[in-house]
Amino acid sequence: MLYRRLLVSAFLLSPPLLLAAQQLPVEPRVTALLQQMTLEEKVGQLNQYSGRELTGPASNRKTSLLSSISSGQVGSVLNVKGVADTRAIQAEALKSRLKIPLLFSLDVIHGYQTVFPIPLAEAASWDLDAIRLGAHVAAREAAASGIHWTFAPMVDVGRDPRWGRVMEGAGEDAYLGAEIARARVLGFQGEKLGGTDAIMACAKHFAAYGAATAGRDYNAVDLSPQQLWQTYLPPFKAAADAGVATFMNSFNTLNGIPATGHRYLQRDILKGQWNYPGFVVSDWGSIGEMVPWGYAQNAADAAQMAITAGSDMDMESDAYRHQLAQLVKDGKVSPDLLDDAVRRILRKKFELGLFDDPYKFSDAKREKRVLSDPQNRAAARQMARKSMVLLKNDNATLPLTKQLRTVALIGPLAKAKRDLNGSWTVDSQDTTRITSLYEGLSQRAGKTTRLLYARGCDISGTSRAGFEQAVAAANNADVVVLAVGESWDMSGEAKSRTDLHLPGVQEELFRALQATGKPVAVVVFGGRPLIFNDIADQAPAILYAWWPGSEGGAALADVLYGDYNPAGKLPITFPRSVGQIPLSYQVYNTGRPVTKPGDIRYKSAYIDAPNTPRYAFGYGLSYTSFRYSDLRISRAQLQAGESTQVQFTLTNTGKVAGEEVAQLYLRDPVASVVRPLKELKAFRKVYLKPGESQTVTFTVGPDQLAFYNQQLQWVAEPGAFTLMVGSASDDIRLEGTVELRP
Repeated sequence: MLYRRLLVSAFLLSPPLLLAAQQLPVEPRVTALLQQMTLEEKVGQLNQYSGRELTGPASNRKTSLLSSISSGQVGSVLNVKGVADTRAIQAEALKSRLKIPLLFSLDVIHGYQTVFPIPLAEAASWDLDAIRLGAHVAAREAAASGIHWTFAPMVDVGRDPRWGRVMEGAGEDAYLGAEIARARVLGFQGEKLGGTDAIMACAKHFAAYGAATAGRDYNAVDLSPQQLWQTYLPPFKAAADAGVATFMNSFNTLNGIPATGHRYLQRDILKGQWNYPGFVVSDWGSIGEMVPWGYAQNAADAAQMAITAGSDMDMESDAYRHQLAQLVKDGKVSPDLLDDAVRRILRKKFELGLFDDPYKFSDAKREKRVLSDPQNRAAARQMARKSMVLLKNDNATLPLTKQLRTVALIGPLAKAKRDLNGSWTVDSQDTTRITSLYEGLSQRAGKTTRLLYARGCDISGTSRAGFEQAVAAANNADVVVLAVGESWDMSGEAKSRTDLHLPGVQEELFRALQATGKPVAVVVFGGRPLIFNDIADQAPAILYAWWPGSEGGAALADVLYGDYNPAGKLPITFPRSVGQIPLSYQVYNTGRPVTKPGDIRYKSAYIDAPNTPRYAFGYGLSYTSFRYSDLRISRAQLQAGESTQVQFTLTNTGKVAGEEVAQLYLRDPVASVVRPLKELKAFRKVYLKPGESQTVTFTVGPDQLAFYNQQLQWVAEPGAFTLMVGSASDDIRLEGTVELRP
């Protein structure tokens, strides 16, 4: 008892005792603080509010929120950034009785000041080290500006590009998504919380938001338990295993229950089976939204359901603040549940070191130094180059050569700046740090090449008034670079679309330029898979640039001129038409598969289009070529628990150095649950000089052979498995077989 009393007193009394308490482990400090807190102060830690008004002119909202902060009724503030503002608002929190510091949070999705490619584009790099570095740069800049916590990474598996939020994730595959989730968590947080070059990460949206019905945001999800565990949970488990500090629940329902109030997801799986020690924050207002869903009768009902299900922090719904204390007093919510939620939040504040120094992330000198570091822009440029996917390159149209005397740069996105950063940027108004494609090519082309420009048309709209000027520019050039796509606000949250074709008359502009007979290299900007069938059929070269970030124009010049050999591979399938969606490479054979092209009578097929996508998962070309040969399987027969080595030789058969993402797929032909025709199980990105060969090795063991059966057991069933190695999911170069014996 004496030890406990001294520990409690250390938070409230003399500096020597405070210093002694700082040397103690986190858990005793959390316990001691909890014992000092009133019911209302505990509830206060569970409230999060947007603080945009706090840095603006006087208003009732500003006065009210400042009062709430200084009286200990707020645990976290989002949408406040910068050393000056975070220090000022943190000072208000330190006026409270127990002086519990605030957590400052922000949507640092793909960069803070230095904007990296959108997450879906980064996933196209299949380069885990580069992805981790991108998250680290974003965290370093954000932490230097007073931010403690980002609402990233989004690890939802997304197979429906109608859903605008596919831009925030890693695409359609659970394995690739899990690897990227781990890389981004480690990039944001480092190996351990507390460093001033790292911030807390948040795995979102828990769970299955990527399967929203009809690709419509905030919509329902109906999903079998087997698909939930097999496809949608693995990236979240990977994030949890990587030590992600927080989870965010999702807006959707899962099989009729809002995720915010889903006990099975939050209590049984996350905090139960996974023994997750971090805390769960609601998405914006999602606790209150259980009322319009028809799941809760009122705000009190919603608050009770959310805290019981495992939602620890209430973002912007006011349900906990106004209802939770009374629910505890009335015996409707256990005090132990409340204490558990508060403990989880306090634990992170201690781990960040905020009780030892509430201003440790608000250092003006560090902010200036970090935000001006030129290495940040260099990392963004490299990430943008790695993210771009070469979809087509007939007749070696790309790279552009120094011998070209005149290049016509045409299209509505040729001089675009804001659009290159895409959705979810911290400072959307500042375009001074963005390099456009026009600027990038102008700098790279040099004095020997003349660069012509014509806008041609707008991104949207039907005006063809600029066609004549565009065609004239093409006629006067040796080659045309056409920049098309969607604007930054056409993908992202609340940007669901039923039509994924290039908007406006952009493809019509392409046809007019193609008719000149000049080679047309098309650069496509976008936040999701788009449909551009005429361009896909007729253009000799297509480079998918996504939204490449603030260094996008410079990176594009690097790729277009061959200073960097593109090596990106698609992390998500590109459809031929919206009618194919949702679409994934992980298809099932069905009882009536199409086995011969054109033979679709009474088969599982469309009568007006092929089943195949326009561009498959894992697809991407290079300026060089690669040969796969000499497949070797170290052990063709396995006993339970054993592994085998799959080896092959990869050779650069072209004339320039380049990287290839070699991919390993597996099929379980006969199982107690029907399995997909292919599942990605491993990949390796290999750099080779011309003529160089390298032996690539993959390990196939119990985890690669296993799946969730009807009872949701993770099992590897005896039988033969097909192993496939290739350059894409539809470009398998080598095949072998391994047998798991009873």
